[in-house]
Amino acid sequence: MRMDHESPHNYRRSRVAVVAVALSGAALLVPGTGSAFAAPSGAQHAAVAIPTPPKDPAVAALVPASIRAKGSVSSAMDATYPPDEFVAANGTTIVGMDADFSAALGAVMGVKWVDLDATFDTIIAGLQAGKFDVGNSSFTVTTAREKQVNFVTYFQAGEGYYVSKSSPLKLSGSLMSLCGRTVSVETGTTEQTDAQSAANLCKKAKQKPDTVYAFSTQNEANLAISSGRAQIGFADSQVAGYIVQQSKGQFKLDGPAFGVAPYGFAFAKSSKLDKATLAAVKVLIKDGIYAKILDKWGVQAGAMTKPAIV
Repeated sequence: MRMDHESPHNYRRSRVAVVAVALSGAALLVPGTGSAFAAPSGAQHAAVAIPTPPKDPAVAALVPASIRAKGSVSSAMDATYPPDEFVAANGTTIVGMDADFSAALGAVMGVKWVDLDATFDTIIAGLQAGKFDVGNSSFTVTTAREKQVNFVTYFQAGEGYYVSKSSPLKLSGSLMSLCGRTVSVETGTTEQTDAQSAANLCKKAKQKPDTVYAFSTQNEANLAISSGRAQIGFADSQVAGYIVQQSKGQFKLDGPAFGVAPYGFAFAKSSKLDKATLAAVKVLIKDGIYAKILDKWGVQAGAMTKPAIV
């Protein structure tokens, strides 16, 4: 769950299904360990074509004049978070669930969404500064974030743990599993906030607090597990499942998914693009393109039937 949030149980997204995919990718060598982690290419999934929906005149009429004049929507995403958004094997193309949503939403709205790779914890500030039109990067909707941006909800996900294949840990679906252990997370995510809040929960329970290692990308967080620097990887549950599949036996899931909450496309408070985006999401749900995108990436369990502006 990507988010910065206030309460350990005021989560963000929902993903209880494990992604059952196995894709080939380039190996990243962990310095000093000789251990390689397969960086996902998404070749098998990216090859599945999603039908391009037609432009919807009613939705297009909701697109702000400034966006129509510009001719495109700048969609910021941190492309290190498979299967939601990541860079394909060619090293340049961004693929994933959210990238497919960008293409489909742009088609319905009649204005192309252009995906821009950005570090996750810079996206909200970029929206506020007018650098991006939308944050499309698995943002979990939280009270803290709602004070900064508006969201159009479109998916649900949970949180999950993954560990080295040889790990003896037996984790439960709670933050208390982190007590006394080292945990690896991506900076700016809900998991980072939750792992940090776990320290207080552990102290109250008179247990040793966890140690949190935060990294600028999910790939770096994964490498901390494969190198043995951290014991537990902590990510959105569908992402954790994907990471395990991509690791080719280096990692395994540990414990059930927990903390279900919605994802949202993020917009600056001053933006008028949220209404058009909500209308476009509803069109995609109605015409079945929405379901096709989720099916393509194996994340059907996160389907949402009633998107909303929050």
